[in-house]
Amino acid sequence: MTTPTFTFIDLFAGIGGIRQAFDQIGGECVFTSEWDPFARRTYSANYGVPEREIAGDIWEVNIADIPSHDVLVGGFPCQPFSLAGVSKKNALGRAHGFACDAQGTLFFRIAEILKAKRPHAFLLENVKNLQSHNGGHTYRVIKHVLEEELRYDLHTMVIDGKRWTPQHRERIFMVGFAKEHHVRFEWGAESWPGAGQRRLREILEPASTVSPKYTLSDKLWTYLQDYRRKHERAGNGFGYSLVGPQDTTRTLSARYHKDGSEILVDQGRSRNPRRLTPRECARLMGFPEDFQFVVSDTQLYRQFGNSVVVPAVKAVAEAMSPHLRVIVGQKKRAPGQELRLVYSNPVLKKKNDQVQKRKVRIPKVA
Repeated sequence: MTTPTFTFIDLFAGIGGIRQAFDQIGGECVFTSEWDPFARRTYSANYGVPEREIAGDIWEVNIADIPSHDVLVGGFPCQPFSLAGVSKKNALGRAHGFACDAQGTLFFRIAEILKAKRPHAFLLENVKNLQSHNGGHTYRVIKHVLEEELRYDLHTMVIDGKRWTPQHRERIFMVGFAKEHHVRFEWGAESWPGAGQRRLREILEPASTVSPKYTLSDKLWTYLQDYRRKHERAGNGFGYSLVGPQDTTRTLSARYHKDGSEILVDQGRSRNPRRLTPRECARLMGFPEDFQFVVSDTQLYRQFGNSVVVPAVKAVAEAMSPHLRVIVGQKKRAPGQELRLVYSNPVLKKKNDQVQKRKVRIPKVA
């Protein structure tokens, strides 16, 4: 095993999709929180963490008990923030802060942890519509809290998972570095695969090996067809999605276990379409082949539908990695040891738009 480069905590961990990516770039997870008992069971089986060591409800965790860490990661649920927006409070001359803007939301808990532990960086993931959620107020509060109150440089990008797997899945990623590090962060998107190059055939199991239980019953298939015709007559776009080997799928959702309607695999005229198998769902989300299944199909469908496209997260983690190596490397060097700054610092002089490196010396403590 290689020596870990940095430490991180995994909040709202689910089945560890974000952890997968940060493990792969040299991170060491020192704390995990996930409230769902079935997800904790899957997480435990795949990361060797005893279930009893996985914290449950983040509200019940004493922040003082969370280990110090370099990076905070988490895919948190978004909730409406009920109070008036930051801009309105500014106009009225009223004081504001995350304690009043975001009280009671899960983001508020993240803010509390960031304030108390002051990690060097964070990665937060959410649905694409976070920016328009609750009339845009939710994102305005998040941005204000992270940038103005907690003093992190915030970078956001909506990324589609279909660059890495045959699934159209857009999610917003929020990367932050503490302002005192003066990091010039670049996503590195120019080196990412071209969107839509992957095809469903790459993740499908051989038809002969797929259990008949994944094929829709006549009753359910008839219902889905009638439901689609009804909404087509009404001018709506609701209904099932039938896909073949050359296609890219819709977004896999946590409700997939109910009827599989958003991704139905065409089996020809002689057979009703079928759901994806749990293993195919794992592949669609970019999990490795040796990822262990220890819960029911219903729970697996929910877990993969709630997870992240692992290689998409890894691409973001790899963009963060060089900065983390420098920041953590500086922190760990002995007093008096020379080091080089390789990230952007506005106080350094520039020549030909290139940041000039300089040696700095950490003073010895008497």
